[in-house]
Amino acid sequence: MNSLIGNKKVLLLGGAGFVGYNLLAHLVSEFNYSITVADNFFRGKLDNEFKNFIEKNRIKLINADFSDKNSYSLLDDYYDQCYMLASIVGVENAIKNPTEVIRVNTLLAINFLEWAKNNRIGKIIYTSTSENYAGSVENFGYKIPTAEDVPLSISDITKPRFSYAASKILAESAFLNYSREYNFDCVILRYHNVYGPRMGFKHVIPNLVERFIVDKENPFKMYGHSHTRSFCFVSDAIIATVSAMENTSNDHQIYHIGTEEEIAIEELIKEVGKILNFSGEYIPAEAHSGSINRRCPDISKAERELSYKPQVLLKDGLKITIKWYKNHFENGVSKDEFE
Repeated sequence: MNSLIGNKKVLLLGGAGFVGYNLLAHLVSEFNYSITVADNFFRGKLDNEFKNFIEKNRIKLINADFSDKNSYSLLDDYYDQCYMLASIVGVENAIKNPTEVIRVNTLLAINFLEWAKNNRIGKIIYTSTSENYAGSVENFGYKIPTAEDVPLSISDITKPRFSYAASKILAESAFLNYSREYNFDCVILRYHNVYGPRMGFKHVIPNLVERFIVDKENPFKMYGHSHTRSFCFVSDAIIATVSAMENTSNDHQIYHIGTEEEIAIEELIKEVGKILNFSGEYIPAEAHSGSINRRCPDISKAERELSYKPQVLLKDGLKITIKWYKNHFENGVSKDEFE
């Protein structure tokens, strides 16, 4: 049931991905908007669940590669709201194919903005990442939890791992400056370890589930066991994202979206193992190259300006997420369907 009535045109670029699909479901549930989903399905998946949802709710779907500027001719020339979600993400992608991460993410940002400046666009949300300030915390001792005014930097430009952050730092600057010059509203959201059902297996929590259930790893190696992170359940991130879009007085603002519920990786791994009834041995292991020791957002600005208040505790979000992946493994669904 649509609880908030409106007649806005909305574009979700990257709307078939993990965040995109959850955002789409929320918008359909809460608003009576005319929604277009655009995706190349490199990461987003055209599975039965997604196809059925699109058909049932009469969502316009455009399947194209938007790192190619010619694909933008498939879009309309007017949208009230644009959620720019599309990018290649994940540490594994950055390490294995940094040139593609840089190429695709940069072209997505620039081609989107070149299209936006010549069309009638009301407001854009650009989704960025906490990776953008990892170097500042690690090398210069900036305060944790970390606020939005932290300088952006990466630890080592020579490491492929940081290709993702480099592309996102460039994109943040591009979105803020294009929007000022060409007069459309823009807000930057830096997500902090968003997790939940339908997330790709190249992220920490789904990867842990796979190692426990499929690989049956024992002893279980706890990579980066002493490092700490905060994790944000996807429904909380979606509510914050929509709040940022619907707010009418936050043009050119940046928000950290996550939780301040910080946890050591060792504790996280053992909690996942507990939920999956793992009774084997755990052993500490070195973190992957480039991984920083600690990262946690200061979310007070989002709390103050967006009335953002995370609702899902990590232990509860883990149970929901693990149940979803376990069901998919038991039903024979390949991890390749959710990369």
